[in-house]
Amino acid sequence: MAAAFQRGTMGPLVGSIDQGTSSSRFLIFNANTAELLSYHQVELKQKFPKEGWVEQDAKEILQSVYDCVEKTCEKLKQLNIDIGNIKAIGVTNQRETTVIWDKTTGEPLYNAIVWLDLRTQSTVDRLLKKIPGQDKSFFKSRTGLPLTTYFSAVKVRWLMDNVEEVGQAVREGRAMFGTIDSWVIWSLTGGKDGGIHCTDVTNASRTMLLNIHTLEWDAELCKFFDIPIDILPRVRSSSEIYGLMSSGALTGVPISGCLGDQSAALVGQMCFKNGQIKNTYGTGCFLLCNTGHKPALSEHGLLTTVAYKLGRDQPACYALEGSVAIGGALVRWLRDNLCIAQSAKEVEMIAAEVGNSYGCYFVPAFSGLYAPYWEPTARGIICGLTQFTNKKHIAYAALEAVCFQTREILDAMNKDCGVPLSQLQVDGGMTNNKILMQLQADILCIPVVKPSMPEITALGAAMAAGAAEGVGVWSLHPDDLTAVTYERFEPQINSEESDCRYAWWKKAVRRSMGWVTSEPHTGGETSIFCSLPLGFFIMNSLLMLIGAKYISG
Repeated sequence: MAAAFQRGTMGPLVGSIDQGTSSSRFLIFNANTAELLSYHQVELKQKFPKEGWVEQDAKEILQSVYDCVEKTCEKLKQLNIDIGNIKAIGVTNQRETTVIWDKTTGEPLYNAIVWLDLRTQSTVDRLLKKIPGQDKSFFKSRTGLPLTTYFSAVKVRWLMDNVEEVGQAVREGRAMFGTIDSWVIWSLTGGKDGGIHCTDVTNASRTMLLNIHTLEWDAELCKFFDIPIDILPRVRSSSEIYGLMSSGALTGVPISGCLGDQSAALVGQMCFKNGQIKNTYGTGCFLLCNTGHKPALSEHGLLTTVAYKLGRDQPACYALEGSVAIGGALVRWLRDNLCIAQSAKEVEMIAAEVGNSYGCYFVPAFSGLYAPYWEPTARGIICGLTQFTNKKHIAYAALEAVCFQTREILDAMNKDCGVPLSQLQVDGGMTNNKILMQLQADILCIPVVKPSMPEITALGAAMAAGAAEGVGVWSLHPDDLTAVTYERFEPQINSEESDCRYAWWKKAVRRSMGWVTSEPHTGGETSIFCSLPLGFFIMNSLLMLIGAKYISG
């Protein structure tokens, strides 16, 4: 490869903007082999202005994308790779995160409200009163989604109700709404000077405003949420030329692929056949099963979503999805909030040292429980603590929690699909943790298969961009991905032990439910145990003891 670099004979290249919750990245792939050649990453800050609120600076997100593109191009030049060989750029993004901006100034009118945010629970409660029987699944046949704080429509409604600048801009026709893909593409293609306001079907299907059968914005849904349809981006396929880069080192290169991050991972894993399943371990965990060209509705708490539409004239494919809010975010919480480790690698190391949680169980319901419960009243708990418990057991229990949550989703998926899964394809940053991957195989009692190159989400966006009509530099045949090999993790414990540990964790999940109640008149939430300050004092003291006394191991 080095010789090819020096000769400058590298074939067509495709770039991928991977804008996630924790960081932004720009990656370059060889379109002939899917080999990752170079990338640059910028970590992002999250803001927590109130309990349950999660925000990000939309301008910081955009600047991080610009920086990643420029830095990656500089790295390519240092490798003697001609950036003129970059033929297309794909975009993949954190879904549901909501931005509203002023199209005349190009400025965001408020921080981006992140998908994890819970402030809209009172909005959800108010909207439910408009629905017969207050059925949160009332629109599921049309959208594939329950009415919860997770999806973009309720975030838009909250912004219009609570931020004067947003409400005024909407009334004056200056407002534009978009998920992160829309904000990035509009800005990169010119912004206020002719930027393209669009989204793809996968991101649109996460707003609760798209009819997943027609793949168009639904006028009745927009009326229900009282959101003007003209602030919404144009819905397009996941693989077509949307516009050209308007500035920087890659000016003139087409942006021709767009997929929400979980759909991008499904494409990157080449799950193009009905019944193929992948699980991505990122900030959250998301398990998707390709269900073919017709949307399948779940009876066990899963979501129906658009998987991809790889071309304007191609049919859409759908997926059943199980969403877990807290995956990699739990490791970050152990690092930043409890300070029991300085890195994700250290969490893995200290968990490996004990090799067991010794009865400690962790339910990371920091934002309530997502699939299969959709229970906003749940909150995170650590239980089963004894005087023997130390930070290593908590680290191990945290990794186990990620795996137990995945098993819950897979159990629901097996019930909906009727065919038990024989192996699980995995990807995402957390798959670098070998302890986690072995735990996952043990808890599921099936092999876990991990690609050698963890950047599968970015790869999926690059594939969509490179295969677009008018670009045509990427084949979507599995045999052409010669740079991707796989590692298998086989179960090492018997199913009886796995079932026993899982049953104890399910008991902990039940304990986590009903912890908070929403207060619609204030928009806040109150613990149902708020009259027990001594209990909180004891719990806080215990956590401080574990985090401080054992911080040195």
